[in-house]
Amino acid sequence: MAVFLHIRMRMKKIYTVVLGLVIGMTAFSQQELAMPPIPPIRVLHHENIVNSLNAIAKLNRKTDKVLPYTQNDALNIEIDRSVRIRVNNLRAGIELTKKLDENAKFKWLRGVNEMLTGFISAYQAKLMKAGLLPALVKAYDDAMQLELAGNSITQVIADNEIETGNILLDNFALKDNIGIPEARDILVLKACQRNPQSILKILTKYPNNRYADSLIVLAAFRNQEELYTYASVPNALGRKIQSVDNPLVKIIGKLALIRTGRMYFPFLDNLYHKKITIDSITPFVINEGSKGYYSLLVKTRIDYAERMLHGDTPMAAQVLTNRLKSKAVELYINEINALHDEPNENIRFKKLEELNPQELYYLAVLGEEEIYTSSFVSGVYPRIFQKMDVPRSDSLLMTLHNDYYKKFIKMCAAYNTLDNFLSRMDRSTAQNLIRSFVSGLENTKTLEDAVDVADSYASIYNKDIQKLILEQVQQKLKESDSQHNQRGQVIYNLLNTIFLSMDSTKKIDVAAKLGINPIYYMPNKLLKDTSGRIIMQQFFYGDKDGATVFNAFLNRFRNANWKIIKKANWVEVASVKGTPVSIYANLPLDEKKELDEQSQDSLISYLADNNLEPSIVIHRGHSYYLKTTIGKLAPSAKVILLGSCGGYQMLNEVLDICPGAHIISSKQVGTGIINQGLINVISETLRQGKDLNWPQLWGSMEVRFSGSAKEKFDDYVPPYKNLGAIFIMAYNKAVENK
Repeated sequence: MAVFLHIRMRMKKIYTVVLGLVIGMTAFSQQELAMPPIPPIRVLHHENIVNSLNAIAKLNRKTDKVLPYTQNDALNIEIDRSVRIRVNNLRAGIELTKKLDENAKFKWLRGVNEMLTGFISAYQAKLMKAGLLPALVKAYDDAMQLELAGNSITQVIADNEIETGNILLDNFALKDNIGIPEARDILVLKACQRNPQSILKILTKYPNNRYADSLIVLAAFRNQEELYTYASVPNALGRKIQSVDNPLVKIIGKLALIRTGRMYFPFLDNLYHKKITIDSITPFVINEGSKGYYSLLVKTRIDYAERMLHGDTPMAAQVLTNRLKSKAVELYINEINALHDEPNENIRFKKLEELNPQELYYLAVLGEEEIYTSSFVSGVYPRIFQKMDVPRSDSLLMTLHNDYYKKFIKMCAAYNTLDNFLSRMDRSTAQNLIRSFVSGLENTKTLEDAVDVADSYASIYNKDIQKLILEQVQQKLKESDSQHNQRGQVIYNLLNTIFLSMDSTKKIDVAAKLGINPIYYMPNKLLKDTSGRIIMQQFFYGDKDGATVFNAFLNRFRNANWKIIKKANWVEVASVKGTPVSIYANLPLDEKKELDEQSQDSLISYLADNNLEPSIVIHRGHSYYLKTTIGKLAPSAKVILLGSCGGYQMLNEVLDICPGAHIISSKQVGTGIINQGLINVISETLRQGKDLNWPQLWGSMEVRFSGSAKEKFDDYVPPYKNLGAIFIMAYNKAVENK
């Protein structure tokens, strides 16, 4: 904003206000001039002004809430009186002065009325607040003085709001003022000052504005990608950007003329500071689908991470992060995920062999939402340390300047590799790392880190680590209390309550304590629609496993308590005894022809057309289908089973659609036998008219499995242990209450 200030100061030096009245009156004296006799030829012009004043007075009286004079009726009346006196003094002054001929008096009376009608139009269009009216009248008077003295009105435009300036510049009596061209440029400058995020959008209409160069430089430092977009367009503004003599603008302008210019953008800050040149990185950019480009992105990210650690945020840093993530997924994660059925790990993870530890690390933290459980646990994670000469995790984080370390700790906790990760550093270092993991949650702009801490606590089985996290949470709560940090108090108090509730000896009813919906049970009656029926919906997919799982599902309901109704694209499994329960499931048709999605959409349309709102939704399919299910998730769902691998990673996305939903998910491998077992117990419990008591239901399920199946079931998280989800609900409730 220094440029704006410099321009404003320069204008102050150039322009001076003409003092005194050309037409012999005090600009805003409260002493009202006596109106002289008005010649019949100008009576109509005076009547027009009076009518406009009366119209404004009516606007005042419509409602105190509409006109933002706001304080009280007396204030409105006082402003009315003040404006009316000043306008009448303008009228009287025009008639009294001998310095204006007859034509000039017509001109200025018309100008006064245009000023008033301009205000009425702007106010009615909600473009101008009523509180600006007194300033508008004074500004018009000042501009009139300057015009009559043959001087520019630019200082008046500079000293007033944009809305006032627009009315003055459109005024008939001022249209020939010598300062109009510069005044219009000043209005553009003021518009950019008011809306700096729209500088380039505004300059599209005014590319030749005299302040354009300085404004373009401001826009360049504010949003480099946006400037690139405008610079690449062959129009007047694009050409103007290309002509600006500023190092950053020149670099962006040059890249905008290169066909692959966006591929250079992640390195913009280093280009600007001349740490690298365009020519030096061109070979990597040309082969942007290669390991070399990915490695350059990682190297640059590590460089930026060190700078950000010291409070220096590089330009286009988010562009780099986004590009690094997309390349990680495109070049590596998609391939190792696609080979999830390949039993030979050397074949499946061959692509990873070309990457160093740091490059593998960024695959994990930036590909968190896409990476499969097995891709992380069996592929990326072990290879990070296999590639290190000395496989120490603290050394790894040191080379990365602790970039995304909280995200990596959260992933390790979710995938049960945290103990291994912490064991690769000294005990004291590990303890400090965990303390740091819990610290600073009150200073972030989002809840992501706090949710990660909550999720991680539920995933950690090491009692010493759990104890350390709880102690640090309680310490940070004390600090927040002593510092009166409200955000810290809310976050750490919620975490403390949630974590303590995990200890059965504390006997804490976390739902009652936090004021959220019960999390230990879901009442049967809350799942019923207005007709008393419970609607369940299952999403199936048409890969080779889909048909097998679908048939197993139907076979479990071939008994006297249920009936199966088959349709072209879906089936309904309906209870014939007890509470009415209907389970709708789309057919797992050929995924290669996208017939499975068509069958899902057909079922969704049927449910909508018949006002059937699912209160329970179940995802049956691999993790790479989960985003599709979430994209079609019914907001009415109150219980959601994510039956795929790593469904635990998608809780936030689900809660965005279904706040307060009870979610069952797996931290690692989702299996058909466990999913079907849960569906059987849930549907039968509801058919019998019982509530879903999650601790009891979970206890009954645990005894059914043994061996590897028991291990996989242990990775399923019931609603009352979804600490991240509980934290989000509790935080939203706390904010709502405040």
